[in-house]
Amino acid sequence: MPRFWNWMLVLGGAALILVEVALGGFAGFDLVLIGSAFVIGGAAGLFLGDLYLGMLIAGVLCAVYILVGRRWVRRHLQLKIGGHKSGADAAIGLKALVLAPIAPHQAGRVRVRDEEWRAALEEGATAPIEQGAEVTITGVDGVTLLVR
Repeated sequence: MPRFWNWMLVLGGAALILVEVALGGFAGFDLVLIGSAFVIGGAAGLFLGDLYLGMLIAGVLCAVYILVGRRWVRRHLQLKIGGHKSGADAAIGLKALVLAPIAPHQAGRVRVRDEEWRAALEEGATAPIEQGAEVTITGVDGVTLLVR
């Protein structure tokens, strides 16, 4: 029976990690680290054949993370809010060169600085834009730049 509960620690930890990754880091990386603590504790319990040791290891790792590591992770991995733009958001307002034609309901490609992006017409635009034209980036929809 101890093997069952060690496996539950491993599988539960893996589930926490998958939930965090699947939902795009909604918990600020906490579930990944707590899930990792469960996986390590469960694996240690399986390897050593001791349920209580596995649970103790998982519990200690979780407590250390919550008491000490969480503050460090938040400080070093959390995006700074306010004024700092990154990725597609940083391109809004910039000029881009059309690499593949863009038409209503048909995305094309643009080059912004040294990056190539998928691009679509901004809402309300009806005239297609031909290759070689210069456009302005007006917004972002997922990973698609909206242009005019």
